[in-house]
Amino acid sequence: MLESKIAAAPLTLETRAGFPPELDRLAETSLSGHHFLRAAWFRAGASGNSRTLLVRRTGGALVAAIPTSSFGPAPRVTQVLGVRKVPGSYWPLRGILVAPDTDRYELAQALGHRGARRLGAVWRLGPARRDDPATLMVVEAARLAGWQVLSRPAGTSWLIDLDTLRAEGWPKSSTARRLRVAWRKLEERGTPRWRRVRGSDWNDAVIGDMGRIEAQSWIARSTDGSGAKFMRPHQQQLWREALSDPVIATSLCATILMLDDRPIAFSFDLDDGAWQYGIAGSYVEDLADCNIGKLVNYKALEDAIADGQSVMDMGAGDSGYKRAMGATAGYDFADLLFVRSRTAARVIARVWAKAASAEPAAPNG
Repeated sequence: MLESKIAAAPLTLETRAGFPPELDRLAETSLSGHHFLRAAWFRAGASGNSRTLLVRRTGGALVAAIPTSSFGPAPRVTQVLGVRKVPGSYWPLRGILVAPDTDRYELAQALGHRGARRLGAVWRLGPARRDDPATLMVVEAARLAGWQVLSRPAGTSWLIDLDTLRAEGWPKSSTARRLRVAWRKLEERGTPRWRRVRGSDWNDAVIGDMGRIEAQSWIARSTDGSGAKFMRPHQQQLWREALSDPVIATSLCATILMLDDRPIAFSFDLDDGAWQYGIAGSYVEDLADCNIGKLVNYKALEDAIADGQSVMDMGAGDSGYKRAMGATAGYDFADLLFVRSRTAARVIARVWAKAASAEPAAPNG
């Protein structure tokens, strides 16, 4: 019965180099509703040897698009082994594009097609929302098509209900008082002011300022810098690539705290419909006693409330300051591997659940 449903409608599969403009059109109406999953977003996070599998119905209507690129620290080895990943910035999340009128049997037919071999013998999707409708559909469809799907947990996201804060009145008097104290303390060091960057305001100078903040932060002193977003040239280039798309540039916002002419803290966020994703934030260590990290976080929260956003999604990890801001545990993330061979899946499963990811342990953690 399932086999007849899977084979019900004819589909054509096409593999295109890189990330074609069809991704942008599908992102506008995709099942998941994540409008930032556009060609430039995938291109910015790709690690080479990139291609996109486009699935169409007779007549040309897109059913799904699955972008992939090389996966792993040794591209030649992973290319030989056929290991690939769905690219993109590690946070907010990773996902594929599925048309809203697609069903699991149609997608299963595509994943069982010979053309789906271009996805590789193994391909990774993660971190992905466990409850994302496109993710749920591709997992079910892949299993129907004979793929083995391995899953491991990748954290829980922390969410702030902005509608509730707006209705209750924000900030509370105690919060406002603490912020005023921090601001006055900063005024003893110079003249503080806010910069807000979005859309056409983005330029190399802004990206450089954010990189300089990270270079003077704890992350430069205490880590290898791989978790930074702007500190190194290749990290800056990733965001230049994403910002080359005017739609993404309008969605991305930086709130930067200045002291005289010196950038000292930032919050970097992404608007996607009613949701705002907190991608990153940092502050210079020598002014930490002025609570500038708190000042910039709460300024971003204040602006999101004023802009009419409904949810601030702060990602997984480091729940202490997020709880203090009013965040509560939300949805879970999964890190998924799709493996064509049942035998290979049994071997990989022995290490997949236990292996530490080559990337950060949790989004925005």
